[in-house]
Amino acid sequence: MRISISTKLIIMTIGFLAATTFNIGFSNSREIENRVLAREKDFNQEKAHAKTLEVRALLGSLVDRVQALGKLSLQASQESKEIEFAFEKEKNLVSLTIYQVKNGQLIPSLFKTKKSFLESHQLDSKFFSQLREKIPFPIQTIIEKRVAIRNSSLPKLPPLITIGVPLTRDEKDQVSHIALADIGMGVLQSAFSEKGTRNLFLTDEKGLLLSHQNEAKALARLSLAQHPLMEAALKQGPSNLQKEYLDPESDREVIGAFVKIPEYGVIVVSEIDRSVIQEAVGTLVSSVIETAGIHVSVAIFLIFLFSMTLTKPIERLAELIQHVSKGNFEVKARAQIRSRDEVGELARAFDKMTLGLKERDKVKSLFSKFHGSKVAEDILKNNIGVGGQNKEVTVFFSDIRGFTDFSDQHAPEEVVEMLNEYFEIMVRIINRNHGVVDKFIGDAIMAVWGAPQSSEKDTSHALKACLEMRQALAALNNKREARGQMPLLIGMGLHTGPVISGTIGSTERLEYTVIGDTVNLTSRIESATKEFGLDLLVSESIYTKLQTEFLMEPIGEVQLRGKSEPMNLYKVLAYKSPDGEWIEVKTSWSDYGGSEAA
Repeated sequence: MRISISTKLIIMTIGFLAATTFNIGFSNSREIENRVLAREKDFNQEKAHAKTLEVRALLGSLVDRVQALGKLSLQASQESKEIEFAFEKEKNLVSLTIYQVKNGQLIPSLFKTKKSFLESHQLDSKFFSQLREKIPFPIQTIIEKRVAIRNSSLPKLPPLITIGVPLTRDEKDQVSHIALADIGMGVLQSAFSEKGTRNLFLTDEKGLLLSHQNEAKALARLSLAQHPLMEAALKQGPSNLQKEYLDPESDREVIGAFVKIPEYGVIVVSEIDRSVIQEAVGTLVSSVIETAGIHVSVAIFLIFLFSMTLTKPIERLAELIQHVSKGNFEVKARAQIRSRDEVGELARAFDKMTLGLKERDKVKSLFSKFHGSKVAEDILKNNIGVGGQNKEVTVFFSDIRGFTDFSDQHAPEEVVEMLNEYFEIMVRIINRNHGVVDKFIGDAIMAVWGAPQSSEKDTSHALKACLEMRQALAALNNKREARGQMPLLIGMGLHTGPVISGTIGSTERLEYTVIGDTVNLTSRIESATKEFGLDLLVSESIYTKLQTEFLMEPIGEVQLRGKSEPMNLYKVLAYKSPDGEWIEVKTSWSDYGGSEAA
C-alpha cells in the first residue's frame, strides 16, 4: 500500500510533537523548574555582583573626593577661598571635619559645614557635634587605615551618610590626620531606588542598613544582624555567598545573595521571593503546552501543502544558499520561486534573511568603528555578557595640550576637522598595534590592551603604539605648519594593572569598558606629563615588564592626585631593534619642557 509523503510527514509530526508536548508539559516539568530556578539563582548572584560594581564605583568616587578635599584643606588655611570653592562645589557634601591623631587623641583641626543646609533644616551649628554623640563613629577603624561608612540618620532629621577616611601618615606610617564627611543619603539611595521583583539593599559591616529599596527602612537605621543571610555575611568567611532561607518578615522562601566590599566595609544584598520564580515556571509550562498544541494543528495543514511542491524549490533554495554563504547578499529568491504556497513564503523568508544578513554585515562594520573589531566580534558572538571580569590590562590615556584655548579661538567646524584628522591617525596606530579604543572623552583618547582578548605582548604593543604616535604627531605637525596651522602637543600616560572588564549600563543601553583604580591611575599619570613638559610617561609596572625592550629613564618619584604614596614614573627614549641596537625616538614635540593647559 502506497503512503504519500504528506501523510508520512503528518503522522510523524503529530507523533513527535504529541510526545514532545507530553514530555515537556508533564514528565519534565520538574526539570524545567530546576533549570529556571538555577538560572534565577545565577541571575540573582549576577545582580548582586553588578550592583557591587556600581556601589564600589560610587563609594570610590566619594572617598576620592573627600580625601582630595581633606588634603587640600590641610595644605591651605581654613578660610582659604580655594577650600570654600571646593567645599561648596561638592553638592552632596554638607559637613567636613578633619582631626589630627596625636598620642591616640583626636585634635580637631578644621570643621566646615554648609550654612544653607543648616538653615534649610532649621538646625544650629552644634548639630553635627550632637550627632556624633548620639551616633558614635568608629574612629579606630580609620586609624587602622581603613575607610568606614555609617548611616547617621535620625528620626525627623535630614538623612545622612558619614564617611571616614584616613588622610595622611607620619614617618612611622601611622595615620596622622583623618576626615569625617557627612553626605546626603540620596547619593547612595539613588543606586537602590530601582523597583522590581528583587529586593536590593546595602548594609555596613555591623549589619545596619545604609540604603534600601524601601527608603523608610534605611532612614530608620534598621539592624539586620539577625537576618538569616546577614548572619552569614557578618561572619569571617567568604566574600560572597548565596543561600535559601525563610524571610523573617513574610515567612516565605527567599533566595538571597550577598557580596562584601571589604575596602569600604559594606555588604550588598540581592533577594528574590521563590514564589515569583515558581509562578513564572507555571506560566512557562502552560505556555509551552499551548504553543505546542497550536503548532501541532498548524503543522498538519502546512506539511500537507508543503509536500506538494517541495523538491524543486528547495533545491533552488539550496543553490541560492551557496551564493549567500560566499557573501553574495544580492540574490532574490522570491523572483525565482513564484509558487504561492509555503515554499513561496520560505522564499520570502529567505529574502528577509538575506536582507538581515546584509544589515548584520553593515551593523558589524559600523559596530567595529564604534567599539573596535575585537569588541564587536566578541559581542556578536555573545562572548561578552552583562557584568565584569577581573583582568590584567594595559591602559592608555592621551590628551591634547591647550585644547580649551584652541576651541575658544577657532570655529567649531575647525575644531572638529582638527580632531577628526588627529583621531584618524592615532586610532589607526592603536588598532594596528592590537589595542582597543575604549572611548573618546572630548579631545582625550582612552585605549586598552588585554581586553576583551589578551596576549603576552599586550604591554609591548601598547608602548610601541605610543612611540609610533610620537612619530605620527611630528609628521602631522609638519603638515599643519605647512598649512599655516598651529602644531599640536599631546600628553600620553601608560600603566598596567588589574581592572574589571565588561559591559555596564542598563537593559536599554550598554557600554563595554574597563573600570578600576588602574584606569584612574593611568589618567593621573597622563596629567603628570603637563608638569614635566613631556609627551609620554609610564608607570613602574611598565618599566619592570619592558626595561629590556625599551630604553626608559626615571624622572623621580611623583605624588599623583588621590594617591597617598608617591610613584616612580619614567620617560621613554628608545626601543631595541631586532639586531639589539637602541633606536632613539625623539621629535621636536616629544619633550617640550614646560606645562601647557589642557
